[in-house]
Amino acid sequence: MNRTFRAIIAVLFVGIITFCAISIGQNIARSWKVDVTRENIYTLSDGTKRILDKLNQPISIKLYYAKTAALKAPDAIRRFNEYYFFVKALLEEYAAYAGNTLNLQIIDPRTFSDEEQEALRYGLKRYQITENENFFFGLVAQTQFGSVKSIDVFTPDRQNFVEYDISYLIDTLITREKRKIGVLSFLPIMGDDTSGYMAQMMRMQGKQPQGPWMIVRQLKQQYEVNEIKKDVDEIKDVDLLMVVHPKELPEKTLFAIDQFVLKGGRTIVCVDPHCFVDQPPPQAQMQGQMPSQKSDLNQLLTNWGVEMPQGKFAGDKELALTIPPQRPTERPQKLIGLLSLVPPECFNSNNVVSSTLNNVRLLFSGALEKVEIEEQQHYRIEPLLQTTQKGNTFKVDNPYELMPQMLSGGRLMKHFTEGNKPVMMACLITGRFKSCFPEGIEVPKEKDTEGKDEKDKTDGDPNMVRRTGLTEAAEGTDCAVAVFADVDFISDSIAYQQTFFGTAISGDNSALLLNTIENFSGSGDLISIRSRGNFRRPFTRVDEIEKKAEEKTADQEAEIQADIKKTQDELNKIVNEHKNKGEMIIDAAEFNKATSKLQLKLSEANKKLRDVQYQRRQEIEALGIKLRNFNMLLAPAVILAIAIMLSIRHKVLRRRYISHASDA
Repeated sequence: MNRTFRAIIAVLFVGIITFCAISIGQNIARSWKVDVTRENIYTLSDGTKRILDKLNQPISIKLYYAKTAALKAPDAIRRFNEYYFFVKALLEEYAAYAGNTLNLQIIDPRTFSDEEQEALRYGLKRYQITENENFFFGLVAQTQFGSVKSIDVFTPDRQNFVEYDISYLIDTLITREKRKIGVLSFLPIMGDDTSGYMAQMMRMQGKQPQGPWMIVRQLKQQYEVNEIKKDVDEIKDVDLLMVVHPKELPEKTLFAIDQFVLKGGRTIVCVDPHCFVDQPPPQAQMQGQMPSQKSDLNQLLTNWGVEMPQGKFAGDKELALTIPPQRPTERPQKLIGLLSLVPPECFNSNNVVSSTLNNVRLLFSGALEKVEIEEQQHYRIEPLLQTTQKGNTFKVDNPYELMPQMLSGGRLMKHFTEGNKPVMMACLITGRFKSCFPEGIEVPKEKDTEGKDEKDKTDGDPNMVRRTGLTEAAEGTDCAVAVFADVDFISDSIAYQQTFFGTAISGDNSALLLNTIENFSGSGDLISIRSRGNFRRPFTRVDEIEKKAEEKTADQEAEIQADIKKTQDELNKIVNEHKNKGEMIIDAAEFNKATSKLQLKLSEANKKLRDVQYQRRQEIEALGIKLRNFNMLLAPAVILAIAIMLSIRHKVLRRRYISHASDA
């Protein structure tokens, strides 16, 4: 067998071995992955892993993406290809971690196919590209018992929260029971009882019982909503608690809320320094009696790391809305307490609750301030809503200034001065909380407990007993509380508007509360799933290159600009001198003679400026080319260096072998 034939056989075997190694590596070494992205966007969060660990039944996940149709689509659709590869890679991480409990299928729903009909049956959105091509990009999750959940379309504006959306889909899919929401409020948010004695009396008097607020009607479409009494001893059989406008709650109710939170119960608190919905009865106003319209839960809030100072309102001139004047002679003025949150800086873009909001209105919202407590480091306080950098707080002289008929934009604006940092108006607090009542509370002893619970009797009044509970949340329990310093934002007058077709949603007020409830209605593991980070990486290196190039020419450019300005000033001076002498018509020959040298100097200065700017552009491009060449040649240079090192090693070993063979 000659040397050429042996070389051909060797090359053939090398090719076969390489092909087999690649095939085996794609299957066996698929789990050998390293996420080298800065924010680990391809690594599952701990919350997602805990949700997948709790799967006790197989789940089928189908990713519908019209790959063939996307190739024929306009640029706006073809950009989805990159996003599709990320979603596909992330779902593969789900499947790899879950193992046999999660079956992933990638489907290309071609037009007129059964897969397309299936996608439409699941409610996925269809976008018609051509007469014969439709675009789909959605997800369907299904259990073996027939429960189905879907994401109708993956949109780029949700890419930072794509893991949250997928995990929420899986988490709610395996939770069959309808979530229960308990509402504890001093306002008639649940409406009047239409079956009670008071309702019958109202009908006899010709009055109709008031129905529930629109926000409650919305919630009842997805959840079971029940009312919690204001003097409740224990909060149970509730998945989520809403405390709206609490006023002078008894200690046992505060203790019940405290214990509910420590047990991991999700809680939403809406407090207000002056609630406009809580209007006093007309008789009280006529008699000059002004009942308090403020709510207060600072006894619990301060224990959770924040407080709402009484009498302080959040204000911002850039966000204040204009109201019509009270008198015909007045002009419309901005009402500093009526804020329309529109700028992106008012919303936390890294939190799923507030990231998609565009317009939220608040009416004389309070301000939430952090409180230094011993356990502060264990709590995470994350703003949801805030003013701009120019926001600040303000106070009024007396509550009569806030009466609807007395509201004056000009008078209230005098109380406000611009600040230099945002004012927080809503926040999310998470962590392992401690009790606000570590020693429990004293409650009247019940008659049927005579001779029982002797150890809980107090040393003072024999008719009182001490009720105790958790002093802190159990290990592994993540507490979560959302606090809003406004109540009016969910009222019918602010969150909704009347149209010809009925009541319609106004702005994102209701969406803010629904997002919070949706975030809380899942398991506690969803709270820990944060933004996936920014997929669009800025060209920081290129920015540095341009900055350095600009610094090199900055002094020279400034000097030329100064010369241009000086020359221009001299030209203007000559023209002004002629005008001051009363010469309405300037002699062309005399003017040209006086300004020819200055114009030539100005032309030369402008040419120098263009040369400097051109030089700067060349330096930027040269630095960019060097950086590109370095990146392109780095990998081949490393491979070449390894090859040289292996070659040297091979020669050294060969010489040693020959030396040993000759000695033998």
